[in-house]
Amino acid sequence: MSAPVRSKRTSVSDIRALKGVRPIVSLTAYTAPMAQLLDPHVDFLLVGDSLGMVIYGLETTLPVTVDMMIAHGAAVVRGSRTSLVIVDLPFGSYQESPEQAFRTAARIIAETGAQGVKLEGGEEMADTIRFLVERGVPVLAHVGLTPQLVNSFGGYRTQGRNQAEAQKIKADATAVAQAGAFAFVLEGTLEPLAREITDASPVPVIGIGASPHCDGQILVSDDMLGLFNEFIPRHVKRYANLGATIGDAAASYAEEVKARIFPALENTFQPKRGG
Repeated sequence: MSAPVRSKRTSVSDIRALKGVRPIVSLTAYTAPMAQLLDPHVDFLLVGDSLGMVIYGLETTLPVTVDMMIAHGAAVVRGSRTSLVIVDLPFGSYQESPEQAFRTAARIIAETGAQGVKLEGGEEMADTIRFLVERGVPVLAHVGLTPQLVNSFGGYRTQGRNQAEAQKIKADATAVAQAGAFAFVLEGTLEPLAREITDASPVPVIGIGASPHCDGQILVSDDMLGLFNEFIPRHVKRYANLGATIGDAAASYAEEVKARIFPALENTFQPKRGG
């Protein structure tokens, strides 16, 4: 399937301008090869702290460090050409104060070449978002189900189930937009509420487990590609089943090695004739 030809990297302004024009396409990326494959097809790549679970096998995103985000963020920037690249601020690296958040964000942008950062939280993070934006750091906010607060939520549970939760998410959405976030991710939120928030928001709303009506969608690329077989989240649609393909390929390789079929002579280096 062909992708649109772009001559320069997508900007924050480009993403903001897409609201009401067409849906925004986003996926996560953690490595240069994956970024290279996804780059022609998405508007922005998110180097999410989900890499802790996807790449490192952690149970939550909480142990992820700034150094980890920088290493993977730089790889994704190197592997991409035209996508906007946003890097997550990991847990504990920005919540203490706006000043702490700026130091972390400035380091990540300087050392990765990314165009902005993402942070979780609504009303309580509005001052921090404003502080960053006023100092030249583009911010993608994240409200609704925020994985860094998984312990407070008591697990990964859908948000907006009662009036109090719904009002909180609405207030969070309003606060981050007013603080200057160029867009925000709305995760794990009941569909009617997500639709209402999207309609009311002056900035793009990027859904994940939210609503088809959101201004854009994001998925963890490994989920979308079917690299995991144990659990398929409800909000994920698999567009491939690469986990099974990789397993089958590894099994074939193992069988051929054991049977001395691989390597064949054409897979080896032979001395030159007359040498």
